[in-house]
Amino acid sequence: MTEDTFKSGFAALIGRPNVGKSTLMNHLIGQKIAITSEKPQTTRNRIQTVYTDKRGQIIFLDTPGIHKAKNKLGEYMVHVAEGTLREVDVILWLVEPTTFIGAGEQHIAEILGKVKTPVILAINKIDTVKSEEEIEACKKAYGQVCDFAQILPVSALRNKNTGKMTDLIFRYLPAGPRYYDEDTVTDQPMRQIAAELIREKALRLLSDEIPHGIAVTIESMTERRNGMFDIGANIVCERDSHKGIIIGKGGAMLKKIGTAARIEIEHLMGAKVNLQLWVKVRREWRDNEFYMKNYGYVREQ
Repeated sequence: MTEDTFKSGFAALIGRPNVGKSTLMNHLIGQKIAITSEKPQTTRNRIQTVYTDKRGQIIFLDTPGIHKAKNKLGEYMVHVAEGTLREVDVILWLVEPTTFIGAGEQHIAEILGKVKTPVILAINKIDTVKSEEEIEACKKAYGQVCDFAQILPVSALRNKNTGKMTDLIFRYLPAGPRYYDEDTVTDQPMRQIAAELIREKALRLLSDEIPHGIAVTIESMTERRNGMFDIGANIVCERDSHKGIIIGKGGAMLKKIGTAARIEIEHLMGAKVNLQLWVKVRREWRDNEFYMKNYGYVREQ
């Protein structure tokens, strides 16, 4: 294979919730597509993004964190994450820099032991450790639970070693076609990205007990003659008490969520946006297959 052979393929990012998968992917492609927050289980669907340079094209699949499911939504998220591993050319497993390998990581190691796909261990959040010895100890501990193709310490937050990660991924990709135009960064519809950005702002601004129980649906998205977009969206929650908190006193919290989301949607779309938000209650929607399907969580066979 010559040096100028165009390579292309699929790379899955996996790991436990809140380990930094979406942050890393956003840095790798150079643009924010996946939403991020300090709360676990932020990513619910598989998000596909594209990185292209002269060497080739990497299609990244950011998967929901693998965790013990507590409801139908949780089962759906785990199904998506585990199913992705059978479809890719390389797997990036993100972990935190510790020698303690808990039940969640052990479970992921067991899953990876059943696939033949090359696995790169990304030890994320190295900006939080005090010495190289801690990183080396982490490498040694994880090296005993899984057979890795490569191990690379990174900091998704500080953008450290992300370039090296791209180099490693290309090493394991086959020669292949250009699946997307070189200026494509995601296959996600703009409606879905807008919904996720609204959900991100809600995740960041609301109290801990509410975010897991919310979904966002885009009810309308139309463009005016002057290029401005009108977007109407519902924030769906599970309880009347949650609805009150999301709206806030005098509508203050809902306005705060809407303003923060509008700014990012405008940046991504390159156009002015008029964003209108409403709040609806759908009790126990995370255990209701009808509502889950309506909100975009459709389980593939």
